Amino acid sequence: MTLRPDLRLVADLIGADSRVLDLGCGDGALLDELITNRSCSGWGVELSDDGFYGCLARGVPVVQGDVDRGLEDVEDDEVDVVVLSETIQALRRPELALREMRRVAQRGIVSLPNFGHWRLRLELLTRGRMPTSPELPNQWYSTPNIHLCTLSDFEDLVGESGLTIVDRIPLDGSQRRASGLAGARPNLFAAGAVYSLERNSDILNP
Repeated sequence: MTLRPDLRLVADLIGADSRVLDLGCGDGALLDELITNRSCSGWGVELSDDGFYGCLARGVPVVQGDVDRGLEDVEDDEVDVVVLSETIQALRRPELALREMRRVAQRGIVSLPNFGHWRLRLELLTRGRMPTSPELPNQWYSTPNIHLCTLSDFEDLVGESGLTIVDRIPLDGSQRRASGLAGARPNLFAAGAVYSLERNSDILNP
């Protein structure tokens, strides 16, 4: 099985034998890798029918549900790691997702596209229209992404949610680890990023 490059980076941040909850898990490719090859356990939450049945076809544990409604069926600290891969920008309530992530796990991993990338800024400035890119290919009226943000915007929300950034991996246009300017100034030059987060020790769960 070949994982998307960004999902490979996510998988490498998750230790063997971890209990994993993958929110917006799609067809279950990441969980399949973690369970089959890294001795992890866990399950996914997926809203779409295509993703839900894709998980079932792989034999990946999954429940069909809406992350925007919260995680009422998940106990505090029930898992080791929560993953939000290319999902948070499609949520109506991204701040709730981060708070729930903090409640149910000590660690979280989030990947997202960067709307602050210089090409997107330039297209908006010169054409006066909502920009598109390989990472954000849909037109404004058909995109599933309803809360696009820059990496700086996301990092502000992380701090407000009682989480700390442990690691940030900038991504290039092919969703691989970026270097050079993207590493030095990711908010301007990275196409996206993968974040490893931890719960602040001085903030109690609600």
